[in-house]
Amino acid sequence: MKIHLSQFAGFCDGVRRAYEIISTLDISKAKKPIYILGSLAHNADVVKKIEEKGIAKISLEDFLQSKEGEIGTIIVTAHGSGPEIFEMAKEKGIEVIDTTCPKVIKVQRLAKVFSARNCSIILIGDKGHKEVEGINSWGKGKSRIVSTQKDLENLDFSNDKKIVVLSQTTQSEEFFEKAGNFIKNKFPDTQIISTICYTTYDRQGEISKLAEKNDIVIVIGSKESANSTRLFEIAKEKNPKTYFIENSSQLEKEWFFGMEKALVTAGASTPSWVIEEVIKEIERL
Repeated sequence: MKIHLSQFAGFCDGVRRAYEIISTLDISKAKKPIYILGSLAHNADVVKKIEEKGIAKISLEDFLQSKEGEIGTIIVTAHGSGPEIFEMAKEKGIEVIDTTCPKVIKVQRLAKVFSARNCSIILIGDKGHKEVEGINSWGKGKSRIVSTQKDLENLDFSNDKKIVVLSQTTQSEEFFEKAGNFIKNKFPDTQIISTICYTTYDRQGEISKLAEKNDIVIVIGSKESANSTRLFEIAKEKNPKTYFIENSSQLEKEWFFGMEKALVTAGASTPSWVIEEVIKEIERL
């Protein structure tokens, strides 16, 4: 059986940059105790490696409720966070290691600028997602978050404010375009700014083309990962023999009976060593 590995599989630039920053961090020189705000990536192996460095995970709620002196250093993940994190850290003398993806920072700054201009912001993204919550916070919490067709249909602006559309960096290009056209038809003067990461765009475009050209598709990633879930959804629509796994232990031999060509891809939070293990296990099976 021929195995084709996606050229865009695995860590995106933002997650890779964040992981390298943390991997090379000299723990002995950092102010302790050290915490990371949530998970750097939706991957158990990555989380484990960070914990082994002596960095504990902390929730946003626990961080905001912490007392002075309980936290020495806080690490902001590639997903980013709201300005309140940096403000609180400054007030309590907490050192900040900011690994926010530069592409996410761009969206945060746009939300901040348009909010200051008193614009109505529509943010195309997943409600409750860490990146989306952070972007909305930079925009003073004024964004209308659109995740579904129903959200689009419920949009109503009765004032004369300028409308601006932004997106989560890992948003589906197809849904963003659909949402943009819908909003433009309803509010013609709307300004639409595509802030989808090119890596996400390339990854989704590739799997859309290759899924039906292969007998079986394996998508590696966490179900908590927005971009991994979208890859699975796109592939599944094109090829019913698409399977979503987190690691090689979840592969099943019967999936490959009679298969001649297999496509393997992975979400932006999946490290290279997990992808390599999956490839080796498929070859063994």
